[in-house]
Amino acid sequence: MKDIKARRGAFYLRRAVAEGEHERQDFKYLISDAAKIARSISAFANHSGGCLLIGVKDNGTIAGVRNEEDVYVVEQAAQLYCRPSQPVEFTAFTAEDGAMVIRAEIRPHTGRSVMARHADGSWHAYFRVADENILAPDLMVKAWERKKRGEDSVVCLNPSQRQLLCSLEAAGENGASLAELMKEARMSEAAASDTVTALYAMGVADFRFGPDRTFRIVFAESGPDTDF
Repeated sequence: MKDIKARRGAFYLRRAVAEGEHERQDFKYLISDAAKIARSISAFANHSGGCLLIGVKDNGTIAGVRNEEDVYVVEQAAQLYCRPSQPVEFTAFTAEDGAMVIRAEIRPHTGRSVMARHADGSWHAYFRVADENILAPDLMVKAWERKKRGEDSVVCLNPSQRQLLCSLEAAGENGASLAELMKEARMSEAAASDTVTALYAMGVADFRFGPDRTFRIVFAESGPDTDF
């Protein structure tokens, strides 16, 4: 199968199945839609990396890979449905009953955000939250790009920006929405977005998704000790 030699992996597979699906692991049994797989690749690449275990059902049952086309669909997703295209490393493992499971490993991407192509031809970035691929809000993507460009040179904040930062810190671990920060600081959406992306690039702000997957902006406790 695509020159992938299987190695004994009963112990590894038992441990992986016991962990279940999480931020760095996703079970895939039916692979037929490259566009959907691209969302997983984008989410892993934009987070801390991860792997798809092909041949494992959602409930953890090791059913085995159905055919080698599954591997080609993943490759197609990584090369044609991700921008920029992403490398995927395949490793095959044999379970105790002889079933073969293929691990498709995606590494974190250090360049610009990895986008996945939708059926309508549009491109969107995804992010991994627990065991889900979440569509990354535009603000989050802009902040990623700003940080990767090294635009973290903001030193002085104007009164409105100071108020936004104070409101963010006061919000605590629950964080605040952009709309809430705009209201507190009396800023336009464009100005508030620009301030938040700058604070993120500086390590002062971060992003969280709540239990209901609502997007929140939080004060980064580990941010630099900077006198604004």
